[in-house]
Amino acid sequence: MLGTQFTTGSPSWIDLGSPDTEAAAAFYGAVLGWEFRSAGPDAGGYGFFQQDGRTVAALGPLTEEGASSAWTVYFRTPDADATQKAAESAGGTVRVPAFDVMDAGRMAALTDPGGAQFAVWQPGTTQGLERTSSVNTLVWAELHVADPESVLAFYRTLFGWRWAEMEAPGMTYRVISTAEGDQEDASFGGVAELQGKTPHWIPYFAVEDADAMARTAQGNGGSVLMPAADIPDVGRIAWLADPFGAPFAVLKPAPMG
Repeated sequence: MLGTQFTTGSPSWIDLGSPDTEAAAAFYGAVLGWEFRSAGPDAGGYGFFQQDGRTVAALGPLTEEGASSAWTVYFRTPDADATQKAAESAGGTVRVPAFDVMDAGRMAALTDPGGAQFAVWQPGTTQGLERTSSVNTLVWAELHVADPESVLAFYRTLFGWRWAEMEAPGMTYRVISTAEGDQEDASFGGVAELQGKTPHWIPYFAVEDADAMARTAQGNGGSVLMPAADIPDVGRIAWLADPFGAPFAVLKPAPMG
């Protein structure tokens, strides 16, 4: 399960790049109940989505030329520079070389060999998200690429990830875990074969009602990419997009038992 006791390779941060941060903040406020707080006058418009005063995600303007609005998943590393070098050696590319984010930490923006963008986070004063795996917070991270096996080998080189295959309708799904601890307990996401055109990581947010969330998203200018559907032993999920096209998913987890 995704928690906030981060280890190497675990998702520790997510942020949204948007062409209109004010409108994006209003959308996620209406849909997920988040409050936006600016990181300060020197942060270039970057700030934090919070729930009860705890950071659950972040938001900033698009900074890369030609970039589309999208969520970025950050994975924890003890050394951002070393992970950047390992990524290049293993066939990945560097979009933004490692740099210090004031005293909060050090990050690099990378792209895996399958074409999916991600980032790495070496913590300083900021360890990562302050709340996950509860209602309206990050609960799962899912990768969609054309060749899951080769791309997973890339991430294993970087983070030591483990994975277990499970059969899903029409495909083999791979549940991924960090290198440390019980494999099932350390699972945080999955890898699926690419269905559309663009390889990507997509965040899943836990919700109380996936159908209602889809209606709320549409009512606030978003769109439904995949209507709510039941996934056996997982829960009910829907794929949505915000008003600027950034995809995300919601999940009402199946009852434990």
